[in-house]
Amino acid sequence: MFEIKEITPEMTYDIRHRILRPHQTMNYCIYDTDKQDGSFHIGAFYMDKLISIVSFCIEDNPDFSIEKQYRLRAMATLPEFRKMGAGREIVNYGENIIKVKGYDILWCKGRTTVQGYYERLGFSPFGEVFDYPPIGPHIVMYKDLR
Repeated sequence: MFEIKEITPEMTYDIRHRILRPHQTMNYCIYDTDKQDGSFHIGAFYMDKLISIVSFCIEDNPDFSIEKQYRLRAMATLPEFRKMGAGREIVNYGENIIKVKGYDILWCKGRTTVQGYYERLGFSPFGEVFDYPPIGPHIVMYKDLR
């Protein structure tokens, strides 16, 4: 149903802006980790239209004692394409790449409004809810890949 493939960081910016940061300028959608060594970005296409994006980068969360960590960032799907499985497919695609690279844990800072979604993808909450100005309440989520 979807074509899943690696994309450039620049291809993520429009959906990041429209879905995750509409109240901020486009500059806030360009992350310092986008082009770091080991970073990669996955997109789901439906009839040649990019509908869902996710980014992954090598970044340690100091609260985890596990050494080989990847971070999931900026996962978003256009509203009219939600509940079709595109998000699950791109996260699973990225997880498989990370597992092949030998990493042990995947973590993210998720909005509390999507905590249940991440739990359905096999992630568990870690720690307490915290405020991420100006976006709102977040919680760290993680998945053991071992």
